[in-house]
Amino acid sequence: MTHTNYPIADIVNELSVPKYVTIVSHRNPDGDAIGSSLAMYHMLSKFGHTVRVIWPSEYPAVFEWMPGIKDCTIYDVHTDLAKTYIEMADVIVALDFNSLERIDKMGKIIHEEDKKTIMIDHHIDPEPMAEIMMSDTAASSTCELVYKLFQGANWLKHMTVDIGECLYTGLITDTGSFRHATNPDVYKIAGALKEIGIDDYKIHDQVFDNMTEKQVRLLGHCLANRMEILPEFKTGIIALTKNDYLKFNIQRGDTEGIVNYILKIPGIRVAAFITEQPKLVKLSLRSKGDISVQQIASEYFNGGGHFNASGGHMYKPLNTVVSIFKNILPNHIK
Repeated sequence: MTHTNYPIADIVNELSVPKYVTIVSHRNPDGDAIGSSLAMYHMLSKFGHTVRVIWPSEYPAVFEWMPGIKDCTIYDVHTDLAKTYIEMADVIVALDFNSLERIDKMGKIIHEEDKKTIMIDHHIDPEPMAEIMMSDTAASSTCELVYKLFQGANWLKHMTVDIGECLYTGLITDTGSFRHATNPDVYKIAGALKEIGIDDYKIHDQVFDNMTEKQVRLLGHCLANRMEILPEFKTGIIALTKNDYLKFNIQRGDTEGIVNYILKIPGIRVAAFITEQPKLVKLSLRSKGDISVQQIASEYFNGGGHFNASGGHMYKPLNTVVSIFKNILPNHIK
């Protein structure tokens, strides 16, 4: 397994005696944010730390099964309790994000409290938001980095199936079931987790094959009625209106993964899923090969992420955002 000059000794030293530790991750937490948070929660709890996990907003229902998720606090739902956990913390562990803007109002609180912060993340262009930063853009996921922390800290002997299943969830969600952003270590880690007894079939079934009737009908609507293909730019777009949200009663997590269906079409190399929210328009962008949607997201849509998977937003009408997206395609797709 490859090794990078990670600040593992600094992290171990900071956590060498029991402390009040608050783990935070980004708004709209995905499998990697949730998996890394819960894996760290369970591991640090073994060493006598008092550990709390806070996410800015609610998580998709497909992750309800994950061990320990009911113990986590949602800032949007229990704001005062979340503030208390931040204020009480001796150490903040920031997982799967590298800018305080990604945790909204929580970021301002953490900045003002001036807490000792450990950041573990794999996104590009990290901000200097933590005293200890374990950052590696070559990593598939934050869960990969958390596993390597456990390995380097000699904590693997404390691994449990619950911790392993949390880590595996982050691996498979951020790699799309090992289809992108992989590296040799991803498969070694997956094999090691399988050896300790994780149920990989159960996890795949819960995360990827777990749709309500409403979600299946919404998918059909998106593909049949809202998908536009631009063959000259090898691009597909799905745009959902506020009326679509009302008609299908779309909730958090209902649109997860729809953007990926566009890339199943032969010849399509860029996919955009654009949704009209109450106050803004959000974009979820995916690409194949050497087209950087991260550059598109950061340059035009106040966003960012990964080379082949990024997101952004604009405070403009839906039709305007779609037009802007179409107009920039000639600059990025030959």
